Amino acid sequence: MARLSRDFFARDTLTVSRELLGKYLCRRLDGELLALRLTETEAYIGRCDKACHAYGGRRTARTEPLFLPPGHAYIYFIYGMYHCLNLVTEPEGEPAAVLLRAGEPVSGTDAIRRLRFGDAPWNAYRRKNFLNGPGKLCEGLSLTRAQNGMDLMGDTLFLCDDPADLGLPPPEKTREAIRTSPRIGIDYAEEARDFPWRFQLIRED
Repeated sequence: MARLSRDFFARDTLTVSRELLGKYLCRRLDGELLALRLTETEAYIGRCDKACHAYGGRRTARTEPLFLPPGHAYIYFIYGMYHCLNLVTEPEGEPAAVLLRAGEPVSGTDAIRRLRFGDAPWNAYRRKNFLNGPGKLCEGLSLTRAQNGMDLMGDTLFLCDDPADLGLPPPEKTREAIRTSPRIGIDYAEEARDFPWRFQLIRED
C-alpha cells in the first residue's frame, strides 16, 4: 500500500497543509480499517506563529512531539473534553504541524459512527456534524494522547494519497476548490490570528 512518505511532511507547512486536502487518513483499530478523506486543515509554525504551542521554540513536555522528525503525530487535549490531531512537518527540531480539522468517512463508517454517537439514532443533525471538527475527528477514530508522538510511517495510523491504495473506489467526481481563510479559535494570538492558514476543500455545484 502506498503511503505518504516522511519526505511529504518534511516540507513547508503551508504547502503540506494545502496538499493534505483530499488525502486519506487511516487508522487500524481492532482489526478494522477506519479511513476518512481530509477536507479541512490549519497550519501552525512555531518560529513565527503566536498561535503555535511551540512559538519561539518553546520546548516543554507537552510540545516535545513537535520537535520530532516530520511525519509524527502531535495530539493534545483541550477544554477538558477534546483531543486534536496534528501532523508534524518541516525538518526535525523545527516545531511546526498541520491540525486536521475535518474529513469525510470512506471506510469503517459504521464503526466511526459508533465511536462518535454510540447507539444514538442516525439523523440529519448527526450526519451534518459527523466529523466537522478536530475533536470529532479524533473521537471518530478513537485517537487520544495515547497516540501522541506516534510515527505515521507505521501500520496503526498513516496517510494515503489514492483510495485505490485502500481497496476503495475513487471518490465521486465533483468540482472542488480550496478556500483559504484565517484560522479560528485563536483570538489570543495577536497578529497571527489573521494569518490565512486555514484550508478547506469546497465542492462547487
